[in-house]
Amino acid sequence: MDFIFDSLKTAFVLILSWDPEVYKTVWTSLYVSLIAIVFSTVAGVPAGMAIGLGQFPGRRAVITLLNTLMALPTVVIGLVVYGFFSRSGPLGQFGLLFTPTAMVVGQIILATPIIANYTLGALSASDSRIMPTALTLGASTSRGALLLMQEIRFGVMAAIIAGFGRIIAEVGVAMMLGGNIRGYTRTMTTAIALETSKGEFAFGLALGIFLLSVALLINMFLNFLQQR
Repeated sequence: MDFIFDSLKTAFVLILSWDPEVYKTVWTSLYVSLIAIVFSTVAGVPAGMAIGLGQFPGRRAVITLLNTLMALPTVVIGLVVYGFFSRSGPLGQFGLLFTPTAMVVGQIILATPIIANYTLGALSASDSRIMPTALTLGASTSRGALLLMQEIRFGVMAAIIAGFGRIIAEVGVAMMLGGNIRGYTRTMTTAIALETSKGEFAFGLALGIFLLSVALLINMFLNFLQQR
């Protein structure tokens, strides 16, 4: 137990002393994940709305595919994107591998199906009369969709938060596409894995505390919005 307590003490010293490496790693995680979640939201929410409202051949197959993509392993995403961004890949000339941009791309692929599926679920649970009623009263399709979006806004918020929680805590994409480069692409999760393997348990614990704090703040924010 002394080892745990000593490590906790050292971890809090690192946090309170504003250790530059700790905060640089935290900033990289937040920066990459926030950019990725913005793009994932822009793509995922309209996709979920379109699938939920649309009636087209193969709709059931698309929903099944969406459910499958939610469980897509991060290392598989990392492998596929790595193949595209590597020197011998079709996008290798742009030099994107082992950069924050490559990490963002991988995280977008990871989070978009989650947001789309949660949005679809919120849409399915909403009152099915909202859209027809809005159209009957003379609203345009886009206006009706906005009214429906307002009705399911808490479900959409939960979708975005679930997507953010998935990407900020993942390791495979960040490790394979970012390369865990110190001060550049090293995130909280990859740093925790690396430092723990090196025996730097206190440093990993400090980053773990930050990671848990981010999850707590996100859930508190969602609770606050729901109460409002």
